[in-house]
Amino acid sequence: MRIIFHHPLPLDPNAKSASGLRPQRMLQAFKHLGYEVDLVAGYSAERKRCISTVKKNIKQGKIYSFVYSESSTMPTVLTDPHHLPLHPMMDWFFLRFCKKNNIPVGLFYRDIYWLFESYGKELSPIKKAVAKSAYWFDLWVYQQTLSKLYLPSKEMGSYVPKVNAAIFEALPPGHTSPEANCLKSPGDQSSPLELFYVGGMSSHYQLHVLFEAVCESPQVNLTVCTREAEWENVREEYPVLSQNIRIIHKAGVEMEVELQSSGVAVLFVKPQEYWEFASPVKLYEYLGFSKPILASEGTLAGQFVDENHVGWTIPYEKISVIKLLKQLASDPSLISDKQEYLEKVAPQHSWQARAQQVIKDLT
Repeated sequence: MRIIFHHPLPLDPNAKSASGLRPQRMLQAFKHLGYEVDLVAGYSAERKRCISTVKKNIKQGKIYSFVYSESSTMPTVLTDPHHLPLHPMMDWFFLRFCKKNNIPVGLFYRDIYWLFESYGKELSPIKKAVAKSAYWFDLWVYQQTLSKLYLPSKEMGSYVPKVNAAIFEALPPGHTSPEANCLKSPGDQSSPLELFYVGGMSSHYQLHVLFEAVCESPQVNLTVCTREAEWENVREEYPVLSQNIRIIHKAGVEMEVELQSSGVAVLFVKPQEYWEFASPVKLYEYLGFSKPILASEGTLAGQFVDENHVGWTIPYEKISVIKLLKQLASDPSLISDKQEYLEKVAPQHSWQARAQQVIKDLT
């Protein structure tokens, strides 16, 4: 069994961002499931060489089960370091060639942020116009070539224009196998209760109410793991940190050690339109580490937590947070009770499970 894996950027084995990690995780998952993978990845010059090899293979009779593509947050034609469209039609011609040779094509479409009014404030009008035109071209290519357009959530589909909704499928992020993490049971926590958040600190990731509630909850500690530059940009918006709030800047294994030592993972962000369809990687990382999740009502993540009984979804209000934290700190069994649900739900959301879904859809 052989497939083609397409990504319009180099695959970085040391990637730390969600956009860099996901292609690596999906590639590894396909290989773990026994598939041989021919890559069409890298900047445009490298992809051009890969495409030439793959086309030659197809013409010589090599059989590929399908093409799986991971898009970039940038338009495909602008992913070279200089952002010049040196080969604007190359990927479109390649995907069309695969379709004409009866090779199904599935592509994961990462984000639709570019359609929001807030997009491109830091760009000149010309650059913004070029980028948006390139994003529209991507959608046109998808409509012409894809068997499946994978989205972080079904809800995001209502924001995606130009493409036939009949080919939409949800393919959220996944997690690595819980067994691989030498996990510590959430119920093993001693007092005080340890909360952990990993992720961005920006207009999309507002944690102000959580900070305020923890400042008034001495029986709780909160560790926030975020990029240093992002924290510096927003720190003046937050209250003066109390002794039970710690800001750290770690990634990879160092971040995972911090997550493992926590009792409850946090995705308690201010609800806004973006969060009605966003499916963050951290939600599934928390699942993989068997951590019950504190989430906010009015978000898709909160809906997931509530429906799967893997944590607590409460209103984005300080009084609601303080009340819940007091309950959890005084009764650790409330945390350990979630373990049974976590053990049932987590395997359904591994990276291998995501790859198996693609295999089922495209073969």
